[in-house]
Amino acid sequence: MYAKLTLNIEENTFRQAKIYAKSKNRSVSTLVEEYLRSISDSNSNAKSATPITQALTGVIKLGENTEYKELLADALLEKYL
Repeated sequence: MYAKLTLNIEENTFRQAKIYAKSKNRSVSTLVEEYLRSISDSNSNAKSATPITQALTGVIKLGENTEYKELLADALLEKYL
């Protein structure tokens, strides 16, 4: 069963959405539905990672007492100072 939804969005955004939807052979309604489904899916985080991101996950091994934020801060200090 479908429910009717009225959206108020900026006109230029709507025009761009129509162009995009047409290029993908979809309707704007279908795009909105797919987007809402993707953000409401409890497993959306696992699905949103690209294959490159998934391949790189876990590549860098940090020691037990190493904090990511400390490494990042050190790298930024070295780069900009």
